[in-house]
Amino acid sequence: MNYRHGFHAGNFADVFKHVTLLRCLDYLKRKDSAFRVIDTHAGDGLFDLKSNAAIKTGEGETGIGKMREAFSPGVEALLAPYRTALAALDQGGRFYPGSPTFVRHGLRRGDRATFNELHPEAYRALKKIVGSDRRVTLQEEDGYIVWNARVPPPERRGLVLVDPPFESRDEFSEITEGLNRMARKWPTGIAMLWYPIKDRAQIRKFEASCCESAFSDLLVLELQVDEIRNNGPLAANGLIIANPPWTLVAEMKILLPALKDRLGQSAWASWRVDWLKGPA
Repeated sequence: MNYRHGFHAGNFADVFKHVTLLRCLDYLKRKDSAFRVIDTHAGDGLFDLKSNAAIKTGEGETGIGKMREAFSPGVEALLAPYRTALAALDQGGRFYPGSPTFVRHGLRRGDRATFNELHPEAYRALKKIVGSDRRVTLQEEDGYIVWNARVPPPERRGLVLVDPPFESRDEFSEITEGLNRMARKWPTGIAMLWYPIKDRAQIRKFEASCCESAFSDLLVLELQVDEIRNNGPLAANGLIIANPPWTLVAEMKILLPALKDRLGQSAWASWRVDWLKGPA
């Protein structure tokens, strides 16, 4: 309950996660039928990049701060939903949106979202951001309980974003247990699981555990910007996506090399797009 994302807002991991999230939302909007997004660990919703916390770490400067200059036309075409949302939400570059704010911006009139946040201060901040938006349901519960209770949603189409603070030693096992339950209850839903990469052996075990779920298609995406060092700052992160949009692999093979080149901090920078299960 002590983690606050304000120290890390707009860093390379946020850019990677939100660019990917908005590619998935763009895919969901290709059909007229409504969808729901469930964000199990939603956070504050909006972060001040000029706050003492953000200035102390400077992580935003090495993340979103490096995204101002345009990429090639092909990359920019895929970044368009992210760029459009930022232009509407960042209020002159001072603020960086959290995942729920990006999601709200991407919802159509008939789409719905469930945002859950257990941290009291973060929940109050998120409540102010959401306001009276009738498309959104707010909850202040354990994120894994909400994940289980809210699937399948009435819309039958949609995505679950699981982006916990990783304060608990059991976080990886909690995620895999949640993925197993979702596979049984909502096998057609998209699950997007974010995680930090601090220990490669631990990540290999996590990937293997995810593969034990009943989901037939599991995609792994990674972005590393520097050497992974014990007790060092975050240098790599990943997403495991169940039922990824069929367009996502080709898109990320364009986006991730560009993000690696722009956000990389050393020769250790790398990217990864692999199937854990499914199409080879």
